[in-house]
Amino acid sequence: MTTNETEAGEKTDRLNANLARVEELSLRLADVMGRHKPLRNQLNGPEPEVFLNAATAYWKGLMHDPGKMLEMQLDLWSKSVKSFVDAQNLMLRGQFSAPQDDTPTDRRFSHPLWQTHPYFNLLKQQYMRNARAIEAAVDALEGLGGKDKQRIEYFSRQIIDMMAPTNFLGTNPEVLEKAVATEGQSLVDGLENLIADLEANDGELLVKLADESAFEVGRNIATAPGKVVFRNRMFELLQFSPTTETVHEIPLVIFPPWINKYYILDLKEQNSLIRWCVAQGYTVFVVSWVNPDRSYADVGLDDYIEEGFLEAIAQVKAVCDVPQVNAVGYCIAGTTLHLTLSLMKQRGDTSVKSATFFTTLTDFSDQGEFTPFLQNDFIDGIDEEVAEEGILRSFIMQRTFSFLRSNDLIYGPAIKSYMMGEAPPAFDLLYWNGDGSGLPGKMAHQYLRELCQDNKFVGEGISLCGTTLKISDVDLPICAVTCETDHIARWKDCFHGFQQTKSRSKTFIVSQSGHIAGIVNPPSKKKYGHYTNTKSSGTADDWMEGATFHEGSWWPRWDTWLSKKSGKKIEAREPGQGALPALCDAPGTYVIEKATK
Repeated sequence: MTTNETEAGEKTDRLNANLARVEELSLRLADVMGRHKPLRNQLNGPEPEVFLNAATAYWKGLMHDPGKMLEMQLDLWSKSVKSFVDAQNLMLRGQFSAPQDDTPTDRRFSHPLWQTHPYFNLLKQQYMRNARAIEAAVDALEGLGGKDKQRIEYFSRQIIDMMAPTNFLGTNPEVLEKAVATEGQSLVDGLENLIADLEANDGELLVKLADESAFEVGRNIATAPGKVVFRNRMFELLQFSPTTETVHEIPLVIFPPWINKYYILDLKEQNSLIRWCVAQGYTVFVVSWVNPDRSYADVGLDDYIEEGFLEAIAQVKAVCDVPQVNAVGYCIAGTTLHLTLSLMKQRGDTSVKSATFFTTLTDFSDQGEFTPFLQNDFIDGIDEEVAEEGILRSFIMQRTFSFLRSNDLIYGPAIKSYMMGEAPPAFDLLYWNGDGSGLPGKMAHQYLRELCQDNKFVGEGISLCGTTLKISDVDLPICAVTCETDHIARWKDCFHGFQQTKSRSKTFIVSQSGHIAGIVNPPSKKKYGHYTNTKSSGTADDWMEGATFHEGSWWPRWDTWLSKKSGKKIEAREPGQGALPALCDAPGTYVIEKATK
């Protein structure tokens, strides 16, 4: 037997062994899926009536204008047949190459074989033609209500994305190449990754986006030095150690969203907004919210306002012995900061001198990409979920947000992990993204029904804390920072709410990039610029048309605005040396608690 024959035999043996291992892992997979408790149907898709209405609209269109519908079908058929015939003719002439390809560039199909191999190229071209045909058919639907049309567009896009040939082992050349090159080891590793993710989430499939072993809160992320100086059932209050000899007299308290952990603002030294604010001479406090378990079922927005925002502001005032603070609210915490300021106005409480809002929605009249999830059938399912569980579990929200960017946050990572057997990257932002929190049941209901669906805060008012709160109550100096490509809190929607406050001093900034990168944009990176306009009247488009673009981060511009509202310079304050003793070192204990399954 020759050396080549021996090596070939060994490779075949390894391949057969790995395939046998796959069978063993399949039994483990069957076991975990057998113990899986599926989510209620309302959280997995819209009510059947949505699809029935779409089908009815399609058939009405076919009867009203059959020529238009047949034209679309004939166009798809003719292009499909032509592509197939072209490929066949090339093969008959002995040319092992792909036919002419006029499909658009798509990074999912970046592997060379999608362009050069006749089989894979034909699959790609046909998939993209089918996708365009579905999109055209949905676009042509008439007689559907605006929200039903948006939902059909969304769910048809989910089907299109799911059915991409890249998502299946037998039709992904990159996956097949690696399987052969590794004698099937990549398939074994991928199945191991899949089962590990399923077991970690009780059979629910959540693709792990980051290598969790690469990070530890307090060791290599969330490392800004400081102390926990207050704790109640809602939050821990972190005060960070100064790095300047003097600081502004008026302290800064930051309220991050409680859907995720605060350390998005302190991932690492180079991009830590917390460290940067400390370096500019501010006494910085951050609220680290509790990760609620089922005992928090009856905690509502009232509790977040009274025991969260108002309590934190009172404690910061006590620590620093000052009558006022400057406050920051990020995302949902910015929405709730607005609610708090309305309540404080009615109570005659002037404890907040200025407020800054990062990517904050207050006017929900246009629900944007969240329209599919803010209809009664889906929220009825949420209500049933929280009635049974006490909380809206973190993975449900994580899954919802992921499907808004399914190719980037679901299918792409799943291909790498489950079909190619690759370990997820050591990426701090993605680690943070997967380290979520649940929402108390009552709070989730109030937010979704009264704020998102009914839009009460900018309308009739929302009843909280024994009174009716309206955005028109807010009249102190405000600064809103939004992000140009934010799909969660679109900048134009943020602008609509911003306009409805009664503040005479208003500053509005649009940063380049999205919901996270547009905010976590340190000056040292010199990456994303920002837009400003001193006028706040007119439409959002008017504002942008008259805006001035500035290179670089918005942080220094905000510092200029904030410093003017932060009083004189005084000797720097050390955490734990004020009215409240230190309870423990930052980042505290609440931040390391994991979400309830």
